Order: sequence, then C-alpha cells, then structure tokens
Amino acid sequence: MHSDINAVLFESYYNGLSGKQLNYTKVTPADRKWLDIYLDKIKKYNLDIIAVDYLKNMKDAPSAALKLQKKGFIPYIATKELTSYGTSSKNAIKREVLTLTYAPSFDLTDLEAHQYGALPLEYLGYIQKLYPIDKGLPPIETLNRYAGVVIWLRSYYPKPQKLLQWIAKAKATGIKIAIIGNFGFNATGDDLQSLGIYLHKNKKVQKQSITIQDPIIGYEIKPSMQYNFQLIQPKNYTKALLEYTYTDGEKSIPAAIMPWGGYLIDEAYITVINKEDIWVANPFKFFQQVLQLQKLPVADPTTQNGKRILFSHIDGDGIMNRVEGDFGTFSGDVILNHILKKFPLPHSVSIIGAEVDPHGLYPKLSPKLIEIAKQIFALPNVEPASHTFTHPFFWGKIHNDTLDQKYRLKPKGYTFSLKRELQTTLDNINTKYTQPNKEPKARTIFWSGDCIPRVNALEFIYKHNILAINGGDTTIQNSSPWLSLVAPFGLRRGDYIQIYTGAQNENVFTNDWLGPFWGYKRVVQTFRLTNSPKRLKPIDIYYHLYSGSKRASLEALKYVFDWAMKQDTNPIFTSEYIPKVMDMYEVSVAHEGNRWLFSGMRDLKTIRFEDYTGGFNLTHSKNIAGYSHFENHTYVSLATQDSVLITTTQKQDSDEAYMQESNGKLIEFSENATTKSYHLKAHVPLHITAHVPQGCRASIEPNPYKKSFKKDTATFKFKGAKEATLTLECKAH
Repeated sequence: MHSDINAVLFESYYNGLSGKQLNYTKVTPADRKWLDIYLDKIKKYNLDIIAVDYLKNMKDAPSAALKLQKKGFIPYIATKELTSYGTSSKNAIKREVLTLTYAPSFDLTDLEAHQYGALPLEYLGYIQKLYPIDKGLPPIETLNRYAGVVIWLRSYYPKPQKLLQWIAKAKATGIKIAIIGNFGFNATGDDLQSLGIYLHKNKKVQKQSITIQDPIIGYEIKPSMQYNFQLIQPKNYTKALLEYTYTDGEKSIPAAIMPWGGYLIDEAYITVINKEDIWVANPFKFFQQVLQLQKLPVADPTTQNGKRILFSHIDGDGIMNRVEGDFGTFSGDVILNHILKKFPLPHSVSIIGAEVDPHGLYPKLSPKLIEIAKQIFALPNVEPASHTFTHPFFWGKIHNDTLDQKYRLKPKGYTFSLKRELQTTLDNINTKYTQPNKEPKARTIFWSGDCIPRVNALEFIYKHNILAINGGDTTIQNSSPWLSLVAPFGLRRGDYIQIYTGAQNENVFTNDWLGPFWGYKRVVQTFRLTNSPKRLKPIDIYYHLYSGSKRASLEALKYVFDWAMKQDTNPIFTSEYIPKVMDMYEVSVAHEGNRWLFSGMRDLKTIRFEDYTGGFNLTHSKNIAGYSHFENHTYVSLATQDSVLITTTQKQDSDEAYMQESNGKLIEFSENATTKSYHLKAHVPLHITAHVPQGCRASIEPNPYKKSFKKDTATFKFKGAKEATLTLECKAH
C-alpha cells in the first residue's frame, strides 16, 4: 500500500489525552515500544511521519517540536482543545490581522480602517478582518489566530474601562497591537497608564521644532506644526517615531513603537487638506514594524506570468442613450463599432435587463436594443455580463427579498427579487441574447448603484456560483497622488467577499457626468500611479455604455485604449480576474527554512517577492513555471497545480531554463530532468520570453513571426497565433 500513501500520522508520542475530560497524561517509554517498532518499519518506505502531541502550556511548544523533529518526525504541537494554530517545523503563517472598529451608524465601507488600512496589509501579504465592537469585544482566546491586532475606531467607544481591560488581556497573550487615529475614547491624564502613555493638557504654547522624525514619518506630507491641545508622553517606549518640542520645553510623541506594539495619533497619522486625506506616516512600514509582521512572499492578483493584468468591463447603463452627433444612433451602437470592434482586447460587457427587455422600460426600442446586445455579445473578444435587472441604487435597502421602487428602476408590473435581479438576467442573456456555443458565457454580475451589496445579495451569488465585481474608489491622479485614493482589492463581509474594481469609472472622472466629458483620459494617470513604485492594482478600463453618446467621452475612451494597447500586459476577461482576488483572501502559506508553501492557488498564479536579491532553486521547487523582475519586484509564475513549493537560494542566476514572461495563460505544464513544456493560450497574439542559459535550447510551435536570442533570453512574438507550445531543453546535470 505504501505507494498510495502520502504520510503516516500518529499522536501522543510524549503526552497523551485520557478520560472523559481529556486530561493530559505522560507517555512512558514502555507505552511507546510498540510504536517505535512500527515506525522503524514505516521509515523504510521513505514516507513522511507526522507526530501530533499536546501541551498545557504552548510556550513549551518550540522545544517539544524540536524534540520530535530530532526523532525524524514532522511535529505538530497543539492544545487539547485544538483551538489555536499548532507549532511545527513547518510553520503556518497567520495572515489575518484583527481590526477592531466602532461606528454603529456607518457601513464597513465607510470606515477609514477599511478604506485606508486594508490595502497596505494586503500588499504585505496579510488580510484585514474587520471586527465591529458594537455588540462586544472579541474573545481573548481567539487572538492566537491572528498576526496582529489593530484598534482603529471611528467613534469613541462608550465603555473605555472595558476596552482598556481587554487591551491589557490582549497584551498578556503576546500579540502586538497598533492603535490608529485616536485612543478609542476621549482619554486624558493617566487614563492610558496601563499602556505606558500619559496625556497632559497643552499650556497654550506652540510647537518649536521636530526633534525626532523616523523615516516612517513624512511619507506623503511632512508632519504639521499646528497647535495641538494635548501632549502625548509615553514611558518606556521602544522607539519614538515622531517627537515635537514645544516653546516651553515640553515634549509630545504622537507616534511610537511600544513594547506591546505602538500607536499613530493626530498629526503623525493623516493630514486633511481640501477634503483629501494624506498619509503622514508610511502605513506599509508602520504596520510591519509595530505589529512585527513577518516579511512574506505575496499571492498577487495584479500580475499573471510576469505581466500586469489588463481587463475591461462595462456597466450597461445607457445602451439606449441618443448620440449627440453623426457617429451613431444609440450609445450601444457607438461602443460596438468604435471600441469593441476596433480594439482587439477582451471586453466584458453588461446590460441592464429593464433597459433591453420587451417588458421593460422601453418596449418600443426593445427590438433594436436587443439586436445591439446580440451583436455585442456575438463578438469573440466580448464576454457577456449582467448589470442586474432594475439597477438597485441602494443594496442596503433590500429587506426580506424586497426593494421599494424608489430605490431602483420601475418597469411596469415588476415584482422585485434577488433571483430576478441576479440569476434570471444572466439566464436570459445566455438563452436569448447569445448563441448556444458562446464562450465565455454570462456568469458575472456588475454591482449597480452604490455598489455595496450586503450579506443577503452576497450569499445569493455564492450559493448560485455567480461571480461579481464593482465598488471601491480608486481615483488616484497626478493632482491627487494619495494612497488614500487607492481602494483595497475587496471587502470581507461575514463569510463572503466583495471584489472591487481596479479603478473607478468615467462617471467619477467626469464629475457625475456633468463634465468635462473627456475627463476619463485621466484614468491613465491612475494606471501609472498604481503600477510604480508599487504595483497596487491591475489595469481595469471600467466605464458605462453611455460613454458612446458624446464625442468627447468617446474620444477619451479611444485615448485610454490606445494607451493600453501599447502597454506590456496580460489581457484577460473580468471573470478571470475575480477568482484570482478570491484566492488571495483564502490562500494558505507555510514556511520552513528556505522553503515556502502556498496552497489554494487555484486561479491566482503569481507570487511576488519584494526587494528580493536572491534566486530560486527550480529543481527543489514544485509547480514553478518561471519568474521575472519588474523594478524591485520579483514575480514567480506558477504552473497548473493548486499548491506550490518555492525553494529560495542566495544565488541570483539560474543555470536552468524557465519561462520568464508571457501575455497568455499557462494551460498545461510538464517537466522532467531535462525538458520543460509550456502550453499557453492568450486572448491576443502571444508574446513569450524565456531564460535559456548556455547548454539549453528553446523551441516553439507554431512558428512565430519574430524570434530573437540575446544573451540568455529568448523572445517569441506571434502576429495571429494565440496558442503555442514552448519547449525548453537542457543537458542533464
């Protein structure tokens, strides 16, 4: 049987559990005798042996794990309750950061903790878990699940002593805590003495100078010298990040690293100018240092096979809008003929059911609008999608599967239901407006209105295997180049995840369609600023069908697509992007020495190493297709399996051949001691580069129109072919 077994697991080599109450018992050498004999036989088959053991005090877990490891076992040390991360030689990484919030009258999307805090954590490879404390503080025993705790309250918590007691208990567990924005309540004097912080009222004197300024401070703007009514004076701090000296000699430290974590308050946090929030502190470095977050390779949904992802999606609003000028009749006509047919990229196009349906808002126009929709969906580079049936304006107003007419479009005789809005519209597109053999089929909803679906709508799409996107406000531009204007990748709400767009649509760039109507040109600035120095987002050309109604807005679209066509990207459909982000939130990571294990990489196939100066041992790695570099990022491209083992080395240059970049998707991958085979498929003509060192050779089928070999790099470009097989062969070592 040994060839069918992955590993052998047993428990209680040193400590056992006995009795109804699961009491700990000491295991004696005599107890282990039969097991040792058995395990000696197992070792002959070269199988992994996993030893699970139990402790009362997990502080002893590292030494217990080492003891088992010396016996040749893979250890896993846990408590009898099995409620916490165990300790092993293979260390699972805690990626969730518990973020306490308090704003009873606000939705999660309105919280600065989410808007400004989630993205830096995501970029570092961690996931924000928002925890509204309206109904109580989280149980202390659950904290061992998290990499850190952030306290970021929009409103003051009404029970300050209860909050401080909770923080004291949290501190005792050893987890690091970051306090952002304010201390959680209107603290004065020695209210915070349990944190080693004392507050003193300013004697109406001004700041004289900045006497300490860590490199973390001054990220987007210098700290303010304006008057502050309160002085913050910590004791026994680890490191002051910002210190002011006042004209009377008093000092104030609004940001510091403390033994228990740290805080970022008042003028050290964010400066507001013209309603724009500008980071004083570098949130990436602040979170990493204060929470002592381990530097991780990051599952990154911005990139595929070394190239930045590009996708485009259209909200269906205004397919019937009359065109101002002589370049079309309806907006849908114009987008069809001037954008979708002209730019050979994958486009994801939605319609609003009530705008097109014969029983909808425009029954007389319906035949013509249906014909436009059919022509759009018939294009091979178009993916059909739905923008719902009645375009709900406020998703939070849906209760008991009903929505008042004033919060949606009003087709006659229509009875609202989530099924009609979310599933039936997709079914109608697939059965009435597209050919039976159409691929890809419509399976994606583009959220409408405020784009804030609640649990009821999210639960519906999850249960019915429907994808969805929209929401998030990424509007960073040259005139407002602030990180606060870049949204996270999404939002976890309960058990579900809402996926955000890569950038905002033209409605925002044209001031709610009031003008200037060429304003969407500025989205190119957004794409540039979210690519360097940090690649924070893919390129997402997101707009409405009504952009075809005006010459200026159409020309803006052409400008954006002309720019996008010149970029070195990996174009995909929107339905291919959404699962990548969902993977990012769910992937598991483990670490052992110089090896990293990522599991759950079903659709997301890129892992980013930041500021990495080493290389990779491809022979001792598994499921790696190759890697490439962009600025200070190294992007590792994965093959077709869901799990990957990456073995790092200090050596930068590899003597193995591998694919560096491609604008396609890896469909099949195989390798042996001498040969690697890559079967790639793209939505545009293929472009592939490979590392081919001396002693190796590269071949490709079909024959490209252009190929070049420079130093150790082979480049293949195709004019028409979107599918090819690359073969890399090296001499056996």
